[in-house]
Amino acid sequence: MPAAVPAWLVIAAVVFAVALLLNPSRQEWSWFLRLQRPRWLSFERFIPLIWTAIYACFYASALLSWNAGGGWPLMAAYLLLLLLVQSYTLVICRTRRLASGTALGFAGWLWGMAVTAIVAPLSGRAALLLVPFLLWSPVGTFVTWRMDKLNR
Repeated sequence: MPAAVPAWLVIAAVVFAVALLLNPSRQEWSWFLRLQRPRWLSFERFIPLIWTAIYACFYASALLSWNAGGGWPLMAAYLLLLLLVQSYTLVICRTRRLASGTALGFAGWLWGMAVTAIVAPLSGRAALLLVPFLLWSPVGTFVTWRMDKLNR
């Protein structure tokens, strides 16, 4: 009988698959790139790096939680968080409504708070790895809210 697939590989495959599958098309992305941004948004070129770091933290947090005995229900909570976060840009681009992204960003942040609270007693390190998302998510949501005001 084949050995079980290691958790680190399953979690990495799920993160990668969700990130790959929930992306807007080039045409949808091109619409998003043409939108006006607030003048003070001087750090936009760093946003892909910020999200790469946040996804790495999600991965490490989920793996630590699993290794601490978190089990499948907790992995489902991480998956929902990942789906909320990754669908943010897709929903904005498909609906062409920045307000949808603002609402989804806020929902993701709330769910991130819940996941952090659930994970904290199990693994403090796993909870700490969710803090970058909890700090960045309100920034992204605020930027989207401001962009909505500029692109009526």
